[in-house]
Amino acid sequence: MKESEYQNLKQYADFYKSIIDMDRSAIVICNLEHDIIYMNPAAISYYSKGGGEKLIGQSIMNCHNKESQKKIHQVVEWFASSTEHNLVYTFYNAKQNKDVYMVALRDGDKLIGYYEKHEYRNKETMKMYDLW
Repeated sequence: MKESEYQNLKQYADFYKSIIDMDRSAIVICNLEHDIIYMNPAAISYYSKGGGEKLIGQSIMNCHNKESQKKIHQVVEWFASSTEHNLVYTFYNAKQNKDVYMVALRDGDKLIGYYEKHEYRNKETMKMYDLW
């Protein structure tokens, strides 16, 4: 890879990381060995009682019971079985009024990992275009 191609790719990586980091919902990214390779600031805060940033590098399986571990394995196998399998709804948290999903991460057609995405159902309380 030429230096210019590398710099261009790195520039895009910075944009992608910024998108993830600015998301107000927790995002936990795992490789196919189920290691947590990245947590956005919202996830670090959300999981602070469980270790927060110290969870990076650990297995996500350590954060789940046996039944959940089995489901994670099933979902990853499903992701691997087809490039059309990319999103699974996994949980609704009534107390926080949010949905939780597992999302496939791919490099082209190759499955390279997955992430956990939280989406809140609460109506936005921020004023529209409140810049002042």
